[in-house]
Amino acid sequence: MAELLDAARKTGTWFTPYSAVLRSRMRSQRSYPLSFAADMLSSLLVGAVEFAEVWVIYHNVRVLGGLDMHAMLLLFGLSNLAFSLAQILVGHTDTLPTYIRAGTLDAFHLRPQPLLLQLITSDISLRRLARAGVAATVLCIGIVTDDIHWTAATFILFTISLLAGTAIFAGLFVCAAGLQFFLIDGSELTNSFTYGGAFAAQQPTSVFGHPMTLLFGFTVPVSFVAYLPTIALLDLPGPQWLPAWLAWASPLAAVWVWSIALLCWRSGVRHYQGGGG
Repeated sequence: MAELLDAARKTGTWFTPYSAVLRSRMRSQRSYPLSFAADMLSSLLVGAVEFAEVWVIYHNVRVLGGLDMHAMLLLFGLSNLAFSLAQILVGHTDTLPTYIRAGTLDAFHLRPQPLLLQLITSDISLRRLARAGVAATVLCIGIVTDDIHWTAATFILFTISLLAGTAIFAGLFVCAAGLQFFLIDGSELTNSFTYGGAFAAQQPTSVFGHPMTLLFGFTVPVSFVAYLPTIALLDLPGPQWLPAWLAWASPLAAVWVWSIALLCWRSGVRHYQGGGG
């Protein structure tokens, strides 16, 4: 790591140490082609099974929450692609309890770089690209089959929604990691907001009651990831508390999530007293 820091100073590139770590992780995953292929296949199957579950529902119900099968493709594609990208970028932060229990997190504190950035760049899961590929395929099919009137405004909205949705899920992962400093073995609780939020994001929020609408609309704002952009792109009315025009506020929802995430992270880091080794 010292050599990497010296190289960073010489080249003037602050990200050099992090990129070197990421490249080494990617090389190590590709070193065993059969294992890597098996991981990619399992991730592909996870994405396919999740889509099959939603497809079965809409194949039998036809219209759910004001959305038909074609609209569901857009909803599923947006939500799952955003979640998959967030998983690739920061999803491995859920391994933090392992570092805490083993005492290896102390080594991160010895390096003169931000702890969160070290954790984010400590690994990358290439196998999750397969799940992202499933979501991207479904999203492309939804874009083609849905009657979307493409203008500069709708293209900007689509781009903003995908970026903000990825940021929202990434913030939820960081928030969950910050809480692990206090919970240690509370991953099941935090997963209810990360993976549970991903499941809620691929459902039309209009089917939820008022308490759940408030929860997933504003407290854990996963409705801004896919549901609001979907009804805005398709020019559909939203529920009483979530009108379609709120889709433009998805960056504000991302800022809200990251504000809570950084607060949880800073509180957790200050609470951490070391591994005791």
